[in-house]
Amino acid sequence: MQKGTIGVTTENIFPVIKKFLYSDHEIFLRELVSNAIDATQKLKTLSSFGEFKGELGEMNVTVTVDKEAGTLTVSDHGIGMTADDIDKYINQIAFSGAEEFLAKYKDNANAIIGHFGLGFYSAFMVAKKVEIRSLSYKEGAEAVKWECDGSPEYSMEPITKESRGTDIILYIDDDDKEFLEQDKIDSLLKKYCRFLPVPVISGKVKEWKDGKYVDTDRDNVINITEPAWMKKPAELTDEDYLKFYHDLYPGQDDPLFWIHLNVDYPFTLTGILFFPKIKNNFDITKNRIQLYCNQVYVTDSVEGVVPEFLMLLQGVIDSPDIPLNVSRSYLQSDSAVKKISSYITKKVASRLEDIFKNDRAEYEKKWDDIKIFIEYGMLTDDKFREAALKFVLLKDTEGKYYTLEEYKALIEAAQTNKEGNIVYLYATDPVAQYNYIKAATDKGYDVLLMDGQLDSHFIGLLEQKLEKSQFVRVDSDIIDNLITKDNKKEVLLTPVQRNIMTTLFKSQTPEVDKAQFLVAFEALTPEDAPIVITQNEYMRRMKDMAAMQPGMSFYGELPDSYNLIVNTEHPLIVRLRDEATDALESTVAPIEEQIEAKNTEITSIRDNAKDGKLSDEDSKKSSQLEGEVNELRSRQTTAVSDYAKGQPLVKQLIDLALLGNGLLKGSDLSEFIRRSVSLL
Repeated sequence: MQKGTIGVTTENIFPVIKKFLYSDHEIFLRELVSNAIDATQKLKTLSSFGEFKGELGEMNVTVTVDKEAGTLTVSDHGIGMTADDIDKYINQIAFSGAEEFLAKYKDNANAIIGHFGLGFYSAFMVAKKVEIRSLSYKEGAEAVKWECDGSPEYSMEPITKESRGTDIILYIDDDDKEFLEQDKIDSLLKKYCRFLPVPVISGKVKEWKDGKYVDTDRDNVINITEPAWMKKPAELTDEDYLKFYHDLYPGQDDPLFWIHLNVDYPFTLTGILFFPKIKNNFDITKNRIQLYCNQVYVTDSVEGVVPEFLMLLQGVIDSPDIPLNVSRSYLQSDSAVKKISSYITKKVASRLEDIFKNDRAEYEKKWDDIKIFIEYGMLTDDKFREAALKFVLLKDTEGKYYTLEEYKALIEAAQTNKEGNIVYLYATDPVAQYNYIKAATDKGYDVLLMDGQLDSHFIGLLEQKLEKSQFVRVDSDIIDNLITKDNKKEVLLTPVQRNIMTTLFKSQTPEVDKAQFLVAFEALTPEDAPIVITQNEYMRRMKDMAAMQPGMSFYGELPDSYNLIVNTEHPLIVRLRDEATDALESTVAPIEEQIEAKNTEITSIRDNAKDGKLSDEDSKKSSQLEGEVNELRSRQTTAVSDYAKGQPLVKQLIDLALLGNGLLKGSDLSEFIRRSVSLL
């Protein structure tokens, strides 16, 4: 028996392996099965070169759980090892046999997985002792057993072994007994090994019999050795792609479409990316793309390899050219990864453009579902944004779709304002904003529907990209103010009438939670609504973005700002104006004159202040006058408010406008209904 010390540079590498080398203990099974696949593929390559002339036989990898013995065994019928091989590849840690093999057979090797040399030692994360039993394919080779208990000391001796290949026997330690459960091992194999190129057998196929599952005599093959992404697109039907998708993501709706990646220069990359159907704006989860290295599952954290905006996709990418650390769990940033990321972006953009050009009707049908992907890409990726300008669509409230160029041509003539800017009107809720949309369409304007989760950000992007263009929500002002022309009609109110009417409507506006109302006047047509409620475009955008960006929470805390716009040309408003003027002018006008006189006196005192500083006497006089002005304003407001209380029509008109905007609720709504009945 040979005994020795494993060649490592540190005194004891095993605690490092156990605690730090691999981020997740379950990785050990992937590494051991990958090594077994390596050994199998190596023998196939040697056979194809004529360097191995024997019978290959069944080239399976078997994983066996023996709960009573406390062992987990990974077996292959591959290349096997001699004592010298074990001394070279096991006892000298981090010298990768796969690297040496690849150097010799780099053009023909069958999917050699291991590049790292330390994979075998991951076994010690879960095992108190590891045993290797191996018989090399070489003629006349002697079988050998190697054994180590997790210390640098090992033993190695000749044994009798009938079949070629290697058995790795793990004596599972007390803290990791979960790896002696067949269900646990099967789940790990399905996670990491379900698409390996060599059949992986784990236990027996189970059948339901006499009220329980029992083993049959059929081997349970865990994996699919030729997954869809390893085939050429011409070999696959739509049904094949859909079957593969549902194998990956059981229970999900069919994907919208897919992109088959297949490139061998300047890097090797295969895969299939699916555009899933997102049922609602919040059904968005990342980390649904699985990364493989020569069909070995690596991770579903593919940041860096897949562009950020495509993290919403699902599917598989497989590349031996993606550099990984020793655990294969984290990707490193380097030029190869950046090239792959750029390629995927270009490929996705090209595929979308092809669908758009070749079958626009089908593309439009899917637009509402793929819109979030494209907008996210345009917001986060410069190269994709430039490509997507050709196939991004705008949808209007009539359900028609346009490219950016088409829509500009449609609205340019009618919706250019007097400053020469094209105004893009949009709605976010066609039901709630129906009256505003109708007011716009009655004037011959078109209104876009921008109701997506990212649209508030996307609008900002379009305003940057489209020259002399601005986007305004259709309810952010009256239509004549949204698209200003030279023929706007002037509001004809005297200062006293404006004062009376402002107080008349402001005093009767109910308290709405987290909202404030400003009364304004516009000379619309007699046919337009008597009162229109609009929401400030800038503040609303800031609040929309604040809802998605925690750093803008300041805006989210501000009250909603609404304009209560009174149409001075509507017959009901004209009537209210004339009646209020007759009833209140004799009271309000004298008070207004006194207020103006006192304000003039205050201004004079401040204008005469030396070096901008008031004397104590002037400061006292100014404060006294300000108090008198406030008292006069209060008297004026009280007089108009008292009058307004006896004018149910004022309250009715305000409530109708609030109701049309979904702002009339609770007791105010009940009172409106009661008042409506009494007015009838």
